[in-house]
Amino acid sequence: MLVDCHSHVWAYPGHISDAFVNDANARSRGGMKLDLNIPPEKHLQAMAGVDKVIVFGLRAQYSGLSVPNQYISEYSAKYPDKVIGFGAIDPGVDPIGETLDEIVRLKLRGVKLGPIYQNIHPTDPRMMRVYAFCEANRLPIMIHQGATFVRTGPLKYALPIQLEDVAIAFPELKMIIAHLGHPWIAETIVLIRKHPNLFSDISALHYRPWQFYNALILAKEYGVLDKILFGSDYPFTTPEAQMEGLRNINHFTEGTNLPRLTPAEIEGLIYSPTLKCLGLESA
Repeated sequence: MLVDCHSHVWAYPGHISDAFVNDANARSRGGMKLDLNIPPEKHLQAMAGVDKVIVFGLRAQYSGLSVPNQYISEYSAKYPDKVIGFGAIDPGVDPIGETLDEIVRLKLRGVKLGPIYQNIHPTDPRMMRVYAFCEANRLPIMIHQGATFVRTGPLKYALPIQLEDVAIAFPELKMIIAHLGHPWIAETIVLIRKHPNLFSDISALHYRPWQFYNALILAKEYGVLDKILFGSDYPFTTPEAQMEGLRNINHFTEGTNLPRLTPAEIEGLIYSPTLKCLGLESA
């Protein structure tokens, strides 16, 4: 089964600010202007090639993001055989108990967090309340713990190693570190190797092919390819582009003795056991 574990839905204007869009465009590849108005119908069309997709917005007042959980819930409820909705919470702004209860009431299957977008340390007591709730309610977390194009996003809150305290405090909490925690990829790999319920995804990494190649070879050497999940980061890229990047990953090795990924390893990354890893087999 082909599962895209990392995709976004939101309306622009409405759910994301002009400042967020401007920062995204200023740092886009080749100066390409991005289409960041992604309503459900456009998202569904882009996901035609996958069997299931995890979708979320993000709530981060600091960075100009305010996607309602109801918006995600309505989309996932309309296409329950394909779309798996994750809710979102801004722990520094939203009423924590009320918002988490809303996520459960709306039958969303996980939670999206982004400390660098939300201007909050990942082990802030308010964040720890969210982790405790998610562990108790078996809600996996997708956390953006890595760099961002948002100019004001504080990198000091983005280091993946800061999640080790979380993994130790909440050992049953399933959590995906987005984008292999780039550029701190080695940190992410040793973290997911050490902690059974930490995973990562490869979304939006294919357009830095040298970094991508080295990241996956390092993951292979550490024996964690089975803990790396397939994702696209749509609308910033697509599932098809991500698959093409994976299937061309060995082009650096032609005529050299550099290590390679085998065809079976590449296909294993594309058809990663995402739902089993996250406890979402019934989704």
